[in-house]
Amino acid sequence: MELKRVVVTGLGALTPIGNNIEEYWDALAGGKSGCAPITYFDPEKFKTKFACELKNFNALDHFDRKEARKLDRFAQYALVSSDEAILDAGLNLDEVDKFRVGVIWGAGIGGLETFQNEVINFAEGDGTPRFNPFFIPKMIADIAPGNISIKHGFMGPNYTTVSACASSANALIDALNYIRLGHCDVIVTGGSEAAVTMAGMGGFNAMHALSTRNESPETASRPFDATRDGFVLGEGAGALILEEYEHAKKRGAKIYAEVVGGGMSSDAYHMTAPHPDGIGVERVMLNTLRDANLSPNDVDTINTHGTSTPLGDVAELKAIVNVFGEHAKDININSTKSMTGHLLGAAGAIEAIASILAMKNGIVPPTINHTTVDENIDPSLNLTLNKAQKREINVAMSNTFGFGGHNACVLFKKIDA
Repeated sequence: MELKRVVVTGLGALTPIGNNIEEYWDALAGGKSGCAPITYFDPEKFKTKFACELKNFNALDHFDRKEARKLDRFAQYALVSSDEAILDAGLNLDEVDKFRVGVIWGAGIGGLETFQNEVINFAEGDGTPRFNPFFIPKMIADIAPGNISIKHGFMGPNYTTVSACASSANALIDALNYIRLGHCDVIVTGGSEAAVTMAGMGGFNAMHALSTRNESPETASRPFDATRDGFVLGEGAGALILEEYEHAKKRGAKIYAEVVGGGMSSDAYHMTAPHPDGIGVERVMLNTLRDANLSPNDVDTINTHGTSTPLGDVAELKAIVNVFGEHAKDININSTKSMTGHLLGAAGAIEAIASILAMKNGIVPPTINHTTVDENIDPSLNLTLNKAQKREINVAMSNTFGFGGHNACVLFKKIDA
């Protein structure tokens, strides 16, 4: 069967460097770090005392007090970012067929803060099981798309993808496939996460996954740098409106880009470490190119997973060289995690948005905080270090990988008639 074309018609973002799309893009292009000392709790006894928290976000600016109490932060972020994307897309909710509008959302963890606080309250009590009646619906990862659909009356496919840090990229790929197979006209997709909590920081510290550069938080996320020592935990949400091309054209929607391919693979190697030779990463990029019917030479930019971990950065770049060969040195490679930190299940969404905005504006955001060359990284690669670079972009790739060996990759193309 002939697959339908799928385009992006709306964007929404709530990130550590900007609380909407305009702020997010300005900070990306300007190389702004979102990392600072933790304010949500006292981090004094933790190995890592910093994170990429949201700035100046007040739930009561978006929800009344009663509603806010029913929502974990990750679900609040989902509603705020998806509202921005729906508004940006210019969707007339009275005219769309709501049975053909779905919500497919990604979250690697979900309501971690809710779970943490309920357990603390129980442990500090007298043993009587007094739990909040909203404990379970606040915690479960699928409540985010559920709440989005309830708010707007969307009655198409509705679920959450959970594949650790690849979650929202997987959601985007599922949304792409539902639309191009003809099952939906529009899907609200993306991801959200709110893991900057005592349990989140403590758990990742116990794994030795986080940077401990407490003396200089703003420079702690330093992908590809020889002195990198782990990732920086971030939080927030990204939302995209995916729409069937003819449906979008008929209603005169603005179109950011076409989603031309998505691929997945598994490392089948280790719970948390990447395959050292990047075999799974290599395969996911090849799968994505094949799905898009494009060649390696068509790709102009790659927003890498690039978490700032000693093993992961090298494995991913090794895979890029293997897939793209000589063309690899002509690609602008970057990691926007150097600015936003790692948003876990929401990473794929905000990084897909970064790729789309880079294409729209002809500017590749930088990989900031690079000071020391890593001898294990091919010096011919253009890692877009420290300053944004102007470039005409026709095809942009976004890579996202998760604990458990989950790999997801998405390709965006400048729209043509």
